[in-house]
Amino acid sequence: MVAPAVEAGLAAAVRIAGLATLSGGVAFAAAVAYRWYGRTPIPEGPAVLLGLSSVALWLNTTATLIGAIGGSDALVEPTTALYTVGAFVVGGIAADLGRRAGDRVATESATLSAGVSGSLDGDVSRLVRSRGRAIRVTLPDEIDDVEGYDPVDDERKDDIGGTTLLFPKGLTVGELRERIVARLEDDYGVGYVDVEVAADGAVDHLALGRRQAGLGRTLPPGTVGVAVRADPAFSASPGDAVEVWTSGADAERVATAELRAAVGDVVTLVVDERDADALDSDRRYRLVTLPREPQADRELLAGIREADEIAGVVTVAEGGDLDGTLVGDVSATVVAVDGPDGLEGTPRPGRALRPGDRVYALGRPEQLRRIGAQPTDDGAVERAD
Repeated sequence: MVAPAVEAGLAAAVRIAGLATLSGGVAFAAAVAYRWYGRTPIPEGPAVLLGLSSVALWLNTTATLIGAIGGSDALVEPTTALYTVGAFVVGGIAADLGRRAGDRVATESATLSAGVSGSLDGDVSRLVRSRGRAIRVTLPDEIDDVEGYDPVDDERKDDIGGTTLLFPKGLTVGELRERIVARLEDDYGVGYVDVEVAADGAVDHLALGRRQAGLGRTLPPGTVGVAVRADPAFSASPGDAVEVWTSGADAERVATAELRAAVGDVVTLVVDERDADALDSDRRYRLVTLPREPQADRELLAGIREADEIAGVVTVAEGGDLDGTLVGDVSATVVAVDGPDGLEGTPRPGRALRPGDRVYALGRPEQLRRIGAQPTDDGAVERAD
């Protein structure tokens, strides 16, 4: 009696091991597919549920076949119930292990991730090669300025240069770059950060910029900003068109302006430069809000002010990487090309760049920097102010 019981136990253990392998394999495949397409790890619950679903499907199919063919009542026996519970417990553990293994394999395989998207950069899905329990990033002592932004104070650069930042292990190169940018912007109040991170976590390039303050970038041509003492309506908001009137019994209209800001009784107005001399900073005025819809040019200027993109112009050098490159393949947005045939606005994506072409592009500073790093006649990217 002992030998058959042992044999039956071994057979049950083998079947449970097979079901655990099935559950782990299903969870492994689900974790790989989820990371492959979603770029994030699959949640623990759905992965384990998928693995246990395969175990339940196998057990239900087997039980149905046994009941239909043999008509056996073994399904209600205690040993069968113990076998079923054991299969689910072991299958759940195997599913969780398969989930972890699948996510690890998919994360470390940059080729696999890049193969599906077709446009994903390999360093974005590659894990940072680091030693120890954390990623230590030491910022370079020499910090450059971001083209198109106001330079950061030297004192702040000295505070940032040589600083060592700690980040949790397991980040990809792209995630580490985002963490560095966020830390510098939040902790040091930097307006823009251009950083290049190597696969081992080393910072190859770091440039900082400070966002330009004031109204200068948003003033239309022929207008100026003026601060006066006035009493704007409680419902007035920046961008509203107002009429500026003098106070007193003999009130008269001085100018038509645009309200930009109001702090107490001090109001900042945008007026025509010809009307600026008529406003006296020592005199108090009254403002009348005009019923006018927001102007498209003002909204565009506000959007440009908040955007990270800047404009630049690059000269294509013979033999450089831009020589022969199609406009659609340039990392930045090409808005115009000045070539031998004249200035071509919004060139077609299939147009090939030739030596001597001046490419006017719009993009983030790092995009323009990479384009400007190619050999050019003038040796650098020019700002298109």
